[in-house]
Amino acid sequence: MESTSGKIEKEDLSNCLYVICEHYNLDYSKDVLLSGLPLMDGDLTPSIFSRAAERAGLNSKIATRTLEQINPSLLPAVLILQNNTACVLMSIDNEQQTVSVIYPDLPGADVEESLEVLSKRYTQQVIFARPKHKFDERTPKIKRNTTGHWFWGVIKECRGLYRDVIISAVVINLFSVAMPLFVMNIYDRVVPNGAVETLWMLASGVAIVLLADLVLKMVRNYYVELAASRIDVKVSSSLMEKILNIRLLDRPPSSGAFASGIQSFESIRALLSSLTLVSFVDLPFVLLFSVIIAIISPVLVLPIIVGSLLIVGYAFSAQKKLHSLANGAMQSGALRNAILVESIDNIEEIKSFHAESKVQVDWEKSTIFLARTQSQIRFISSSISNVSQFIQQLVGIVILIIGVYLIIEGELTQGALIAAYMLSSRAMNPINLVAGVIAQYHNAATSMEMLNTLMDQPLERPVNTHKIKHATFKGDIEFKNVTFRYDDDSKDVLSNVSFKINAGDHVAILGKNGSGKSTIQKLLLGLYTPTSGHIYIDGIELQQLELSELRNNVGYVPQEISLFFGSLRDNIMYLAKHAEPQALTRALELSGLMSVVNNHPDGLDMQVGEHGHHLSGGQKQAVAIARAIVANPPFLLLDEPTSSLDHQAEDQVKSALESVSAGRTMLMVTHRVSLLSMVNQIIVLDAGKVVIKGERNKVLEALKSGNVRATI
Repeated sequence: MESTSGKIEKEDLSNCLYVICEHYNLDYSKDVLLSGLPLMDGDLTPSIFSRAAERAGLNSKIATRTLEQINPSLLPAVLILQNNTACVLMSIDNEQQTVSVIYPDLPGADVEESLEVLSKRYTQQVIFARPKHKFDERTPKIKRNTTGHWFWGVIKECRGLYRDVIISAVVINLFSVAMPLFVMNIYDRVVPNGAVETLWMLASGVAIVLLADLVLKMVRNYYVELAASRIDVKVSSSLMEKILNIRLLDRPPSSGAFASGIQSFESIRALLSSLTLVSFVDLPFVLLFSVIIAIISPVLVLPIIVGSLLIVGYAFSAQKKLHSLANGAMQSGALRNAILVESIDNIEEIKSFHAESKVQVDWEKSTIFLARTQSQIRFISSSISNVSQFIQQLVGIVILIIGVYLIIEGELTQGALIAAYMLSSRAMNPINLVAGVIAQYHNAATSMEMLNTLMDQPLERPVNTHKIKHATFKGDIEFKNVTFRYDDDSKDVLSNVSFKINAGDHVAILGKNGSGKSTIQKLLLGLYTPTSGHIYIDGIELQQLELSELRNNVGYVPQEISLFFGSLRDNIMYLAKHAEPQALTRALELSGLMSVVNNHPDGLDMQVGEHGHHLSGGQKQAVAIARAIVANPPFLLLDEPTSSLDHQAEDQVKSALESVSAGRTMLMVTHRVSLLSMVNQIIVLDAGKVVIKGERNKVLEALKSGNVRATI
């Protein structure tokens, strides 16, 4: 049987999902279904199929079924075949022993074959996918809110594992009564009567119980860790998907502090994977053990009740202090992490400006505060544990003292006293563990609060939204009365901007620094949304387009270029994994990188370093240009594409861009007059407003004559 985590060849699974979407008249493109998912060589795996299906409004489930066991009413369904392939099962005719299937490499063509032939290639792994029931606006929102909580929803998915943990814990607690009763019978019956046969019978029974107890404890531990690992994987995936889908407008101001908040999930995971969590399952058995002790002697229960109240009372009183300390530690840790990340990213500037002392002072201040706060947290947490152990031992001593008086008065046997003492320890253990959980709870609660804030942030593409499918772009662009500001308290970056660019036009945007030139390109990419006004692409309002499709059709060279750790090939092919070798060669030649590749011993495998630190500014810009043109996109957005190049390299890139941009829409931000020969239209901005726009020569004449004041 094939693993459900293996890779399916030839993009079979993504194509199968596309077939099912078409069957249910769900108009989604592959870009939308697959964007942002952890694909294996460009395709889905069975384990992440459900996440792609969710985007199309489908509920999906992986199951193990023979072909005969598949319910025809649940079709179509995806069958996992041998040799890492897949197909869509459309219908089954059990009477004729035939099936109708669609193979991804033959889309739209139903193939009829015998049940026996397909069974030989079928791995008995099937993925069912059906549309979710949809509510309309007449339905109260409380009913339409079908999405689960990012954390508790995952916990709910693992309820089967936690059910097994609870069952194991119940049986383990029942078994724990055996040893005290065994000891009591040994002292009260076996020893006084010399009943050796009874001794061995009781010992054999207890040995069996202890062996079963050992097995159940190992099973319980396994299920607790399995549930914790599943939750960790699913929640971590959800967090990362949320981070990548968050609106840039809602992005936190500090990457380091943001990363610290994400890392805070570790405290939640630690609490989930800790066996102290099982102590809540053990709590009801405190009552059972107390009842058994009360049967032995009601007086012996009183120390347990008093001790439990003291432990829980102290734990909750300490919790108030721990909560305030945890908030301070979380904020201090975020600041410390922000300083660290910022220092690493700007180490050259820090050394150049001899700012090591200032950074060191900031680091040590935050470290001292964090260390002091964490020390207080550890002290209070350990005090809860120490006080709990002290009270438990004190309860045991009090029970022994009371028991001795009861034995002297003839109201209790020695065996009963020992059994009561052992049971008191069992009764107090869950109370101590709960106190330990309370000590850990403050970190988990603070982390949960921080992560809830993150998960409540608006998404760039909200869930269950169905936008216009527009896979083929012509290149028409129109801004209509667009105003943009970053927040309500800031001034307008763009103010009532309107212009129209026809498909195939080459347009330069000129203006002073801070006039809003780069912002126009970011708005076109959907990185931000206009505060007011509309942007149209091919006559369609930009917010109605799928951003994944739009960005897949745009070649973008940003002003601030950041490369990813890896090889030169990886960075150029980052978004074009399946581009032909000829396309890569062409991109290298046009960007001027071919000489760099030919002169380096590693060629395309040369490492660029983190953020491209192994390359010069001009080389990084050349990589960005190659990355933008390798997929041959219909749109080119260039933001100062030659700002770091020398004149010779600029001439080469200019010639390359003239060749690449032919027949494509190009929007270029530049201060280089030499590049203006590539454009036929110019838009001039000043303070976020369009001051002049039109045919290139006319605009340049207006600028030279002084009729319009702008900086080129």
